[in-house]
Amino acid sequence: MNKKIVIAHRGASGYLPEHTIEAKAMAYAMDVDFIEQDLVLSKDDVPIVIHDIYLDDVTNVAKIFPDRKRSDGRFYVIDFTSDELKTLQVSERFNPETEEQVYKNRYPKGKGNFTLHSLQEEIEMIQGLNSATGKNIGIYPEIKEPKFHKKEGKQLTEIVLKTLSDYGYVTKKDNCILQCFDAEELKRIRVELQSELFLVQLIEFFEETKKLAAYAKFADGIGPWYKQIVTKTASGKFKITDLVTTAHQLGLKVHPYTFRADALDEFSTFEEMMEVILIDANADGAFTDFPDLVVNFLKHKNKHE
Repeated sequence: MNKKIVIAHRGASGYLPEHTIEAKAMAYAMDVDFIEQDLVLSKDDVPIVIHDIYLDDVTNVAKIFPDRKRSDGRFYVIDFTSDELKTLQVSERFNPETEEQVYKNRYPKGKGNFTLHSLQEEIEMIQGLNSATGKNIGIYPEIKEPKFHKKEGKQLTEIVLKTLSDYGYVTKKDNCILQCFDAEELKRIRVELQSELFLVQLIEFFEETKKLAAYAKFADGIGPWYKQIVTKTASGKFKITDLVTTAHQLGLKVHPYTFRADALDEFSTFEEMMEVILIDANADGAFTDFPDLVVNFLKHKNKHE
């Protein structure tokens, strides 16, 4: 895995509602290297592709099952069977309090006919497309909130690993990267559950960037927040931290998140963001809501090298 890889973050989620099968098909057509699946268990132990353990910020669950919320006012994936989940309409991410769409200029909220699907269904589509096109696009599943699942008496990790194995994803050669924010769980996957998959430790907090040597004992890569790689100085210049260099010295690949053309923060253009993080800082890949833009950027770069 030496070339820089493009990971479709929740599919082509800059264009279609995140984690819908349509967003995945669109990402596939954009010639990405990997398509991401965030995984949460249903009541009947089916791994569902959805970003959070909650349903109420991407579906109409509050309208369809108003009496099924927990005491905190949230609707949990785990409280619904896979059949019930399939009756929900998925829309562009919104604030459940105000119903305001999060990314205003994306696919209009409430339009279209999008639904939730399982990990199995998504794998079958990606493998079917690989078979039909001759491409070999990989999957990049994430174990979401393993502690929450355990507390609820659910074995998310074991179920996901079995599903992956059933579909031929067992070793580092099998075009599957498994990720998790929970370092204890990722270590357990490697040591106790003896998985030979390519494992990526996701990093959210700055203090975690100091633990790379520990992560290197069980992980093959890290997925840091891009702001842990690049900061902007008061004078407006970009300062690159030593995170990527240190990770590379430890044999870890670096796949930062998330490249969004409609949330540039300190960058003036999307191209500048890619140039600074992928080229100047030398990250090995990128999670992006706009996969076509990163694919085209890298094609252009390779042409001119």
